[in-house]
Amino acid sequence: MELTKTVDEDDIIFEKQGTRVVVDGVSLQFLRGSNVDFVEELIGSTFQVVDNPNAKNSCGCNISYDVDLDMLTQN
Repeated sequence: MELTKTVDEDDIIFEKQGTRVVVDGVSLQFLRGSNVDFVEELIGSTFQVVDNPNAKNSCGCNISYDVDLDMLTQN
């Protein structure tokens, strides 16, 4: 995940309360059904993918996760 000011022609844009999230087509399959949250903590602020139904395992900080490839092939 990264901050960007550019949007490619095949990107998908989600917008809520004036905040835009841009997802490329390849990443969308791994994020489908997830929520993106902005979390502010004492150690810093991060965007986190939460409630990802495609994740097999995730770290405690919700920044990285392993994709369950079996789940992707069932959809």
